[in-house]
Amino acid sequence: MASAPIKLDTAIIGGGIAGLWLLNRLQQQGRHCALFEREALGAGQTLASQGMIHGGIKYTLAGALSGASEAIADMPRRWGECFAGTGEINLQSAKLLSEDFYMFSSQLSSSKISTFFASKLTRGRVEQVKGADLPALFQGQSSAQVYKLLDIVVDTPSLLKALSEPYRERIFKLPSKHHWLKEADNAQLCLTDEDGEEQIIQANNFVFCAGEANATLLENLGLKKPTMQLRPLQQVCVKHNLPFRFYGHCMGAESTPRLTISSHSCEDGEQVWYLGGSLAEAGAKQSPEELIDQAKQELAELFPWLDFSKAQWCSLPINRAEPRQKGLVRPDKAFAECAAGINNVIVGWPTKLALSPNFADQAIEQLKAADQTLSQQSTLPNLPEAKISKAPWDKLFPSKEDLSS
Repeated sequence: MASAPIKLDTAIIGGGIAGLWLLNRLQQQGRHCALFEREALGAGQTLASQGMIHGGIKYTLAGALSGASEAIADMPRRWGECFAGTGEINLQSAKLLSEDFYMFSSQLSSSKISTFFASKLTRGRVEQVKGADLPALFQGQSSAQVYKLLDIVVDTPSLLKALSEPYRERIFKLPSKHHWLKEADNAQLCLTDEDGEEQIIQANNFVFCAGEANATLLENLGLKKPTMQLRPLQQVCVKHNLPFRFYGHCMGAESTPRLTISSHSCEDGEQVWYLGGSLAEAGAKQSPEELIDQAKQELAELFPWLDFSKAQWCSLPINRAEPRQKGLVRPDKAFAECAAGINNVIVGWPTKLALSPNFADQAIEQLKAADQTLSQQSTLPNLPEAKISKAPWDKLFPSKEDLSS
């Protein structure tokens, strides 16, 4: 027998950074909200990201500013205010991995990119570094020209914790038995607990921000729009004992970075270099073995003074879920839109970690347009709390304790 329905202003489906950011913003506005996650917080694209809060300069590698670079240009400032405790959400407890991000290329001096970076269009957003100001990785080892960007890198597990702690009582793990209902052109979520008791979740609006799972959510309600595109990656994780932590892009001949490197700590204290960029995009079509061989060649060519002979290697396939674009190109900004054929569902994708605040802006505008009376009910579902997922490298590489057991 079903109990009385739980009534919410907004029910958020998806526990990545975008969903948690939106939950914080809506609760600040006095809305009665809850967030529902199928697995664990950050288990999808969030923890598989490199943690970069960038201002779009990496999209200028073709030698001109683009729609993508301009849409994201203000993100480092906006996030920076949050990390300082003066922004829209207090993220002082989140850990910054680096306040410096670099671009480098051994052939930069002969390219048009060098001229572009010296132009007034990028003034204040890019700074060339030399000598003692070079990152430790390049000290005395390379003739590469190196540029420092305004970008920052955040530790995503600590970011998930900072965003979830204020409203932990409103963040739930969906039971394995749940399904969607469509009543009078409104969506309802039906949960079934271990005892077989049903609980109906009614909401003025459901916001689907579950990444790749948005397509399944829409399908469960018989909906087709907005449509989604997937752009696959296969990243490489290199676990090593080298002393260098580095965050940067290697520029090549393409409009995307040849290689993007970020450094992350494993649970056992050892370090992983996480490799993205064109290597990961092209790697989506390769076997893990082929991609790892290519990654070894890339690192040997770019950093011949480093010894990776004792490193451990793994690859991580990821699908970037985005709103469908003509020609399947990369979207310029975050996206949130009402689903076609139903009254109370908004569907969105932040498209990248750095644009999560922009996603919340757009979702809130959609909610304002709905102009519905806020719920006066304070009841919340009786469900377990959704926990924070392990980082992918801690899943890929067994700890020393695991190996000895």
